[in-house]
Amino acid sequence: MTASQKPVLLTGASGNLGRMLAAELSARGHSLVLTDIKPFPDPLPEGARFTTVDLGDGLAMMRIAEGCQAILHFGGVSVDRPFEEVLDPNIRGLYHVYEAARREGARVLFASSNHSIGFHERPSGNAAKLDADCAFRPDSFYGLSKAYGELMGRLYWDKHGVENLNVRIGSCFPEPVDARMLSTWLSFADLARLCADFIAAPKVGHAVIWGASDNPATYWGTDHRDRIGWQPQDSAEAFREQVGGKVSGNPVTERYQGGAYCASDYSRAGPSPRETFALD
Repeated sequence: MTASQKPVLLTGASGNLGRMLAAELSARGHSLVLTDIKPFPDPLPEGARFTTVDLGDGLAMMRIAEGCQAILHFGGVSVDRPFEEVLDPNIRGLYHVYEAARREGARVLFASSNHSIGFHERPSGNAAKLDADCAFRPDSFYGLSKAYGELMGRLYWDKHGVENLNVRIGSCFPEPVDARMLSTWLSFADLARLCADFIAAPKVGHAVIWGASDNPATYWGTDHRDRIGWQPQDSAEAFREQVGGKVSGNPVTERYQGGAYCASDYSRAGPSPRETFALD
């Protein structure tokens, strides 16, 4: 069996993005192994099989990854939640994913998030946009788990040669719903193309891609998309008239790239310093 014939493991398959990716990648001819802690709610795509697995069960993750060429890791807590709810699926579960990848010689696409860098301020005017090698500035325990996940990929690449791509997803919805998403929106179609390009790429190494469509108002600059040949084809700009005036009115939400995640439980009297290690 050649690498292109080996199946692809998709975690978090029962979520909104997982269901979309299962359908899109199956239509592209990929054999899929789907898993989630919740049942798969749709008819199984052709050539796919589904198994209920808890990410915290290391042995089960090892078994389900057997023979897979790649793991698309979309499982775990996907929103801002308390630390104890994030800990097991997003920290321990990710370790199990990477151990499975190491054993199988598989590459990993990690669904990271813009919330790993959410406390960077939004650029204005001619201000420089963030490049992929910017400092982590997580805006929540969820964002902190995503920063940890990217560092896990760095470790497994340096120590074990496990190729991995960290996709810092902005806002992946059918359409933008507010003004912030004019900068952060990632269309379903662009995400599906990104995952397909990742699977097909000859070499990935350790890489980071900003997960956003071709949005002129983007907060983000250079990344490693050339590694996989991905170019987004959609743009949030078509929705500017519809959502351009939809802002929160919260000064913390509107100041930082992470939006409402930054404002949640925010207890500072004033803004966080612009520089990572600056004094107030």
